[in-house]
Formats: sequence, C-alpha cells, structure tokens
Amino acid sequence: MSLVRRRVVVSGIGIISPLGIGRKATWDALLAGRIGVRALDAEKDKIPELPALPARIAATVDQAQVRPPPGEEGNWPRLSPFIRYALLAAEEALHHAQWHPRTSHDKERTGVYIGTGIGCLEEIVEAQRVMASGGGIRRVSPHFVPKILGNLATGNVSIRHGLQGPNHASITACASGAHAIGDAFRLVQYGDADVMVAGGTEACINALCLGGFSRLRALSTRYNDEPERASRPFDADRDGFVVGEGAAVLVLEEREHALARGVKPLAEIVGYGMAGDAHHITAPSPDGGGAFRAMRAALGSAKEVGGVRLWEVGHVNAHATSTPVGDVIEGQALQRLWEEHCRQDKRGAGRNARMDVSATKGATGHLLGAAGALESAFTVLALRDGVVPGTANLER
Repeated sequence: MSLVRRRVVVSGIGIISPLGIGRKATWDALLAGRIGVRALDAEKDKIPELPALPARIAATVDQAQVRPPPGEEGNWPRLSPFIRYALLAAEEALHHAQWHPRTSHDKERTGVYIGTGIGCLEEIVEAQRVMASGGGIRRVSPHFVPKILGNLATGNVSIRHGLQGPNHASITACASGAHAIGDAFRLVQYGDADVMVAGGTEACINALCLGGFSRLRALSTRYNDEPERASRPFDADRDGFVVGEGAAVLVLEEREHALARGVKPLAEIVGYGMAGDAHHITAPSPDGGGAFRAMRAALGSAKEVGGVRLWEVGHVNAHATSTPVGDVIEGQALQRLWEEHCRQDKRGAGRNARMDVSATKGATGHLLGAAGALESAFTVLALRDGVVPGTANLER
C-alpha cells in the first residue's frame, strides 16, 4: 500500500439498463428523452400477485437481449439475473477499456468491487416454497446459495476474467454502487491495485420487492395507468419511486498505467466522500446533514488531490428518487453546500453562478443497489460529451 495518492481515471464503461443494453444504446436513449418505465403484466412478468399490489409498474431490462457472453452458455442457467447483468456490464467495460490481463502480475493487480442492494429475493422465495410444499431439502437446488449471495456478482466477474486483485462487494442499499466505485477508487489511489472493475447490479422486480416497498409507502402508485409519467424527481406531483433493474460497471485505472497502454481516459476521479445521517432506518435527516457531509468530504478530498473547488463543479447527478420527502431534503443539502462554499470563496461565486443538476431516475427508475453506479456512468459520459442530461417529467 502506497502512502502517495495516485491519480485514478475511468478507462471503460459497461451498462445494462431499462433504456437499453450497452453503454451507447442507454446513453443515446437518455439524451433522446426515452423513458424505461412500463406497466407490468402478471403473466408475462410471472407476478400472479400483481393485481393486488398497490404499485404495478417498473423499469425493466429487455430480457430478449440478455444473452450470455461467449463461454458462459452452460453456466448461464445457474446464475441469478443480478449476476448476469454484472457479467455483461463488466464484459463491455473491460472491452471498452481494452484491458484483458494475461500475465500473473496484471491479474494480481486487477480487482473487482461490485455492489448490490438486495441480490436475489426470487430464489429465496422459491426455495422456501419448495420446502413448504413437502418437497423437502432434497428439492432445493445445489446452486441456491451461490445464486443469492450478494458478493457472487463480484465473484463470477473475477472468475470469468481471472482477476486476482482485491475482491469485495458493498451491500449498502441504494448507496451500494456508489460505495463500490468510491472504495475501488481508494484501492487504486493508495496502490492496492492498478485496475479495479467496479459498479453495481440489481434485479429484484417481483411481488415481494414491490409489496415490501409498497408497505413502506415508498413507491409511486398514482401513475399505474401512465407508467412513463411515474418517476418524476423534484416534480411537485411526485408520489414515490419506481423500482428498476440493471447494472453499470466502470473500469478504474491508475492514470500512468492507462497512459502507458495508450488509452485515453474518459474522466478522472478526484474526490469521494461518505457520511451517515444517524437519524432513522428509512427516513433521511430533515436537515440533509448526511448528504451535505458526504458532498463536503468529497470536495475536501478533491481539493487536496486535484485542486477542485465547488465553483468548478458544473454538473451534479442527484440521487433524487422521486419520493416526496427525499427530493426536498436533497435539494436543500445541495443548496446549503453551494451557499456555504460560496460564502467561503467569494472569488469563486462570481465565476460560476449556477450548478446544473440532473436526476436521471426520471428515465431509468430507481435501480436500488445499481443506482449510484449507473448515475456515475452517466456523469462520466456527460463530462466526455459536454452534455447535461435532462430530468424526465420535471414539469412543476
């Protein structure tokens, strides 16, 4: 582990999302204003309980396009959807980065860090059903445990590509994907690895997930007949989030390592911050303190490493899930951060009087454990193209 902070860049991106399969398809759809939310069908989506559920919409991945990568055909039936999405996103990200380690040294210096919020509820429900129906333990699949463990997205990616560096998984609800990328950034920054394959994945559109979040009164129910209007971050008529699924993976790489390979970085990561509300198990702190402290910490490390100040931040991809309480608090946290830093740096306040905020969940729904990873990918692509994505359904 190095005591010198090394520079870390993004050299590859892979995406599986409700807007499309692949980085380009997803990004083009987002910029074109497409929305990935649809009405669920009890028979087609295998949710017989659907008519009784308060929320009957979701942002789903087109399963017809979810095909195994070469060599995984035989293993594919043994993998849960959240693992499949991670494998496909990692495959695209590594190809985009042109990084296919062959030597022992390169494999040992490349790690994987992929988070998930829930993993695979469906397999747990099915195993319990089999046992309760008199099937007994012998009817439970021997692949049951490998299908449900949250770290098995990371595990399968590392096995497929022979990546023997740091191997980890974050399971921190909606922060899982962002934590995975941030922690992987630190591993490269401090020399534990030269390359990290990092992101988030989720696939839990089923009766138990929809029912559970409905009981928390977290999901949108007003727009069951108008699914494309349901996810509306920061809009006055929002009434909850829409569950989504998919995966996003970034290849993070030590800058000199990337340049030595002749790879042009897509972006550089210069800061990362974490904080806790210490307030309530589901509700955010009313003063937005956790979000404020996390952003302040990210700016602090960014200033130390890259000399970045708040007034140089032109774009923010907000978490903004479309819940009545959460969006207000996040907006207040952003405003507080802006006002405090502008007071501290009067010179900067005059240089940049605005900060463009996008909330892309309006188009993708809320990918739970994959949300932060997908939105990190969108932020990198926004930097690359100089384009700020709009916020779908923000009307009032």
